[in-house]
Amino acid sequence: MNAGKSTALLQSSYNYRERGMHTLILTPEFDDRFGVGRVTSRIGIDAPASTFKEADNLFSVVEKHHQQKTLHCVLIDEAQFLTKQQVFELGEVVDQLKIPVLAYGLRTDFRGEPFVGSQYLLAWADNLEEIKAICHCGKKATMVIRADDQGRALKDGSQVEIGGNDRYISLCRAHFKDSFQNA
Repeated sequence: MNAGKSTALLQSSYNYRERGMHTLILTPEFDDRFGVGRVTSRIGIDAPASTFKEADNLFSVVEKHHQQKTLHCVLIDEAQFLTKQQVFELGEVVDQLKIPVLAYGLRTDFRGEPFVGSQYLLAWADNLEEIKAICHCGKKATMVIRADDQGRALKDGSQVEIGGNDRYISLCRAHFKDSFQNA
């Protein structure tokens, strides 16, 4: 959270398009914070995106778009919500269709547990680049808590709950642990 993942995704897509190349931006259908089928950055830039559901075969989705218009890059927003199968399918996009895939997402949920999509992206990706977020203490934030209305860390709840700065706080590991001990 708050590392600029969506900004980086939108910048990457822009860089391809500026050179006359075509990108496909994919985002989870259930993430409707800024409207369905939009990737929006906190700094105010946005772009339309195609949505995907848990049941979608992303190789087929990309292949269909690629047949209509040659794709030069596929960009995935909120990649933590991919399934294991979808991560495999995106690997097939790279290996069979020879289209690079850039996936942007969180490693762990508000309890410090890995998301399935992140788990397999971390295991199977050709390259990993971390985008740095900052804790309130100035250290690198590697964790995120879900907060209640009083700002206290929640320990229970569904792994997936869409929200932004109103619900989630980025913290370093030490402050993440402190938040859970004091909750």
